[in-house]
Amino acid sequence: MSNKLILIDGNSSAYRAFFELPLLNNDKGVYTNAVYGFTTMLLRILEEEKPTHLLVAFDAGKTTFRHETYKEYKGGREKTPSELSEQFPLLRELLDAFQIKHYQLANYEADDIIGTISNQAKTENWQVKVISGDKDLLQLVSEHVDVSLTKKGISDVMTYTPKTLEEEMEISPDQVIDLKALMGDKSDNIPGVPGVGQKTAVKLLKQYNTLENLYEHLDEVSGKKLKENLTNYKEDAFMSKELVTINQSSPLEIELGDIEYKGYEPSTVRPFFTELGFQSLIGRIQGEESTADGETSVPIAEIEYTKVEEITEEIFTGQDAFDIEILDESYHTEKMVGASIINQNGNFFVPIELLESSDLFRQWAEDESKQKYVFDAKKITVLLNRLDIAIRGIQFDLLLASYLINPSENNHDIPAISHRFGKSDVKLDEEVYGKGAKKGLPDDQEKYEEHIVRKTSMIYLLREQMEDALKENKQYDLLMDLELPLALVLGEMEATGVKVDKQRLQDMGKELTERLQVLEADIHELAGETFNVNSPKQLGPILFEKLELPAVKKTKTGYSTSAEVLEQLAGKHPIIEKLLLYRQLKKLDSTYIAGLLRVIHKDSEKIHTRFNQALTQTGRLSSIDPNLQNIPIRIEEGRKIRQAFVPSEQGWKIFAADYSQIELRVLAHIAKDEKLQAAFKNDKDIHTQTAMDVFHVKEDEVTSNMRRQAKAVNFGIVYGISDYGLSQSLGITRKEAKKFIERYLESYPAVRDYMKDIVQEAKQDGFVTTIMNRRRYLPDITSRNFNVRSFAERTAMNTPIQGSAADIIKLAMIELDRRLKEEKFQAKLLLQVHDELILEVPEEELESIEKLVTDVMEHAVELTVPLKVDASYGETWYDAK
Repeated sequence: MSNKLILIDGNSSAYRAFFELPLLNNDKGVYTNAVYGFTTMLLRILEEEKPTHLLVAFDAGKTTFRHETYKEYKGGREKTPSELSEQFPLLRELLDAFQIKHYQLANYEADDIIGTISNQAKTENWQVKVISGDKDLLQLVSEHVDVSLTKKGISDVMTYTPKTLEEEMEISPDQVIDLKALMGDKSDNIPGVPGVGQKTAVKLLKQYNTLENLYEHLDEVSGKKLKENLTNYKEDAFMSKELVTINQSSPLEIELGDIEYKGYEPSTVRPFFTELGFQSLIGRIQGEESTADGETSVPIAEIEYTKVEEITEEIFTGQDAFDIEILDESYHTEKMVGASIINQNGNFFVPIELLESSDLFRQWAEDESKQKYVFDAKKITVLLNRLDIAIRGIQFDLLLASYLINPSENNHDIPAISHRFGKSDVKLDEEVYGKGAKKGLPDDQEKYEEHIVRKTSMIYLLREQMEDALKENKQYDLLMDLELPLALVLGEMEATGVKVDKQRLQDMGKELTERLQVLEADIHELAGETFNVNSPKQLGPILFEKLELPAVKKTKTGYSTSAEVLEQLAGKHPIIEKLLLYRQLKKLDSTYIAGLLRVIHKDSEKIHTRFNQALTQTGRLSSIDPNLQNIPIRIEEGRKIRQAFVPSEQGWKIFAADYSQIELRVLAHIAKDEKLQAAFKNDKDIHTQTAMDVFHVKEDEVTSNMRRQAKAVNFGIVYGISDYGLSQSLGITRKEAKKFIERYLESYPAVRDYMKDIVQEAKQDGFVTTIMNRRRYLPDITSRNFNVRSFAERTAMNTPIQGSAADIIKLAMIELDRRLKEEKFQAKLLLQVHDELILEVPEEELESIEKLVTDVMEHAVELTVPLKVDASYGETWYDAK
């Protein structure tokens, strides 16, 4: 195996981690955010790169040999925050625990250590990767040396090779020092040449190749001011080059043989993680050991189980963890592999055929008094519905508990949850079943039986611990009263599905194809030639060379013809409007017409979308396979797709009920703004009222443009809109937009106070909550990076509003489902689309259902303003609006 060397710039990586993560400390008050961020990066490197040699280089002190050349070198830097400097000793302890060599050299920088070691490795033909946030290290890039620069924090990384350096910066590795010599570097107080930025420097280097050659041909440089600056600051340019040049022959006391990496002992790292409070990372290292082929494996303790041959009462206790395994997420059609029941009597694997035929299992499943702990109650509801079993008595859902505890986690499968809670005795699904085209059941049946049992055992083992975490966060009621009951409602909705008129969809597809053909012919006529309309490579030259439209943006491969670019060109040539419409219709045809036809169930003739209940950080539901919440309705052709969604019974109607301006009503409630509240209490048109307040006019003086602007700022405020964002949506200047927002906040001072206060609360607590105590954690709220922090602040303002609106419609769905069953209506709940509920209803029930749905939705919660619902019905979903 060839040698692979990883060189990490310790100072740069620590700085990045510190400034991108909020200040964290352990129970002893020791700051740990830089160490935590560095550790996550280190674990990823060890897992992905599997180095044979590894070194972390640190700066030795403030003074280096470069200060002899230029005393002001790095003179403008702010003092390292004490909260960070305190963590450097911990970083070295971390590296010692991982048995990773770290090194610093008096009078030299980490860059010089890295440059010298990489040069040694390069001569030995080793594979080298340098990891840093410092662009100076790009001068080391070569055939054998890649440099990975952290772009944002420590996880967003760009790896440079000679090729990517050329593509991204249009220079060779040898020209990096010349580029920095001309540009200078404010962060290191390197002067460079005034007036020469990256664009000018690259242009000069393309023409003259090196700094030396540039000065030999200074007479040829065009531009009086540029030539003057180059002449006057020649000494600074050459001094700058000397300062940025990495010393690749530094007098190191270590050699390549000293930095061999043989792995670490988990027993050494684990106590260090525990001491620092890195509980979430313990699962990443617990019990790891290297195998002969260098892969990382987790030794798993033996687990005993009984393969059930006959379902008897002995395998149930009334407090049972229960799960059914399928290989893919598409559980409406996916074959069930097996089931498992775990309780105090033991661990049981249950073949699916036994579940299908056992009356005893059916009795247990449908018995409300028998407590069941599951992973994904919605999935279990749908799967057992296929066996005509209505499961009851679910008292815990591992998936939903994990989601509520930390909605920002993007993986809530059983292995991931188990690892986060310190249990590593469960393999990843792909280790058992494979992945991609090779995914399937292993030949060894016991292998997957044991895996299913082991996963189910985690539900049983983690329940109390996770319930305690929920109770500590005051979220246990959120699980039991909202998310868990909702999961059962959603499961029934998914199983019910929504009927689709296949013929109507096919007819729409034919119509769209004909329209696309006409549009294509029109585009060719306007272009004066035929070409592939779907090819940006062919379209770009037509637009920007032949038709001479202004090129808005260029990419590596040519002209950009993105939707954003085309929208900026709107009105400049008739071909643009045709192209925009062509693309919209093309997407409708491929994504929605063809896409919907593919997922119609062959037996039920319905679409059974899946609702993601544990995905969004706001608590909103999303829909996949297919996404029925995203059918475009801004153009008539998109809205017409809803004509294909019809009732499943003759003489029934599609009924739709939609919350009116729910997020603005929630804002009025949360912000306690009396003016906003009064407008809703008096049933005023909120956008007209806002226009009156902001423009200081009477109701009959509000113009349509005033109302349009008021509407944009009303909805924009909910999302923490900026003056730039409002200027873009209204087509006004940023100055006008800023003034508009200021006038709005003067008119609604309580809204202004809410926005200010909620950001402060988020900075203090690290999270914001909804009316049902749903949390969203905001680690970036204290970021030193303005853009990152600003996004977190906008999220802090919006989440309590959007998340509370999500809570309200979920509560309405649970109560509506209860009332429909209790009052024995035939009507069925089919879909939830944002703030709208879709039902299918027998004609004779329409009047009663309209009263019921409106009443339930408007009284789902009691706010300081009334909730308002608009209801309608028709032959199709399209007609119901």
